[in-house]
Amino acid sequence: MNVFILNAGSSSIKYQLIRMPSEDVICQGIVERIGENDAILKYKTDKVSLEDIIEIKNHKDGLKMVANLLMDKQNGVIKNTSDITVVGHRVVHGGNTFSDTTLITDEVKAKIEELSKLAPLHNPANLQGIVLAEQIFTEAKQVAIFDTAFHQTLPIIARKYAIPNKLFDEHGIQTYGFHGTSHKYVSEEANAFLRKENSKIITIHLGNGCSITAVDNGKSVDTSLGFTPGNGLIMGTRSGDIDHSLIFYLVDTLGYTMEHVNKMLLKESGMIGLTGYSDLRDIEREANNGNADCQLALEMNTYRIKKYIGAYVAVMNGLDAIVFTAGIGENSNTIRKMVCSNMDFLGIQLDIEKNNIRPKKLEEINTNTSKVKIFIIPTNEELEIAKQAHVLIKKTN
Repeated sequence: MNVFILNAGSSSIKYQLIRMPSEDVICQGIVERIGENDAILKYKTDKVSLEDIIEIKNHKDGLKMVANLLMDKQNGVIKNTSDITVVGHRVVHGGNTFSDTTLITDEVKAKIEELSKLAPLHNPANLQGIVLAEQIFTEAKQVAIFDTAFHQTLPIIARKYAIPNKLFDEHGIQTYGFHGTSHKYVSEEANAFLRKENSKIITIHLGNGCSITAVDNGKSVDTSLGFTPGNGLIMGTRSGDIDHSLIFYLVDTLGYTMEHVNKMLLKESGMIGLTGYSDLRDIEREANNGNADCQLALEMNTYRIKKYIGAYVAVMNGLDAIVFTAGIGENSNTIRKMVCSNMDFLGIQLDIEKNNIRPKKLEEINTNTSKVKIFIIPTNEELEIAKQAHVLIKKTN
């Protein structure tokens, strides 16, 4: 079964073709900077690696180019689009409606669109990817995998906000959590390594968007992102936790519009608001060059992560392992070192030499005397999506 994984962002399309159940990656790539004259198209198989800088006006043109590469006589991996059995789509927000992998219907698309108001940076692009894939891969079944699904196990004490009950009962206002596909994948990898019943793991997904999750015996029991993907840890352009009264002060006293406040908290805050940079590599470079704003931003960022680790150890009444994953979690030895420093009381001891590794698989980077395992686990959301899509199609056939 050929499963084509599609992750459509606001200006990008990430994709992989995976053969299941063998889990062989046939090809992979990304289309970046969609809508610009210098868009980037990458395509890689075991035989060829291509990269082109061209004008790509919209997502439709980008996905058509990807499909043409898949079927290219010289470098392609399929004969025609009918060779794709299923297209698996990452969808960020599934609300309370979707707790599992779902075959896409008109009703499902309508609900994804309705939930766009809760994830305005993500769901509209995810839905666009679905519509375009239906037009190009006409014979494939379309399947949605929701970032919120893994967090459906949150207990009511962690899900519910201390606001009037009717907002929860009638409008579903609660913690939903995100990056669930990533947290699920890396926690299962850590569990397999630990070989321990009732394991207690904290998974830390650090990229442009960031989240941290307490996973008790394989289930998400608390997580930092809530009703929308805006709170919790400090992110690339998102503020994370703030005092909600600040919003009213900005509007009522400083004269901001609600639209401006929303834009500021989502796109102009976090690391870019603190430093002028959203890319952590730039921030680390400037911090090493003595930039005080960048140094403080790194300290604030990792301080926030440490606070959540302490909270989640208390929630689970124990800790067997912490996992760093995603672009920053996997690649920044600086962030990992700062997070794990002065955590001896919790039994977290980092091996500085091991921390310098660039992982391609699970790596253990704690000292031999550390009571808590420290893992770097490269996330593989695409493989997790392929697994879930494969299982669903096998059930429905």
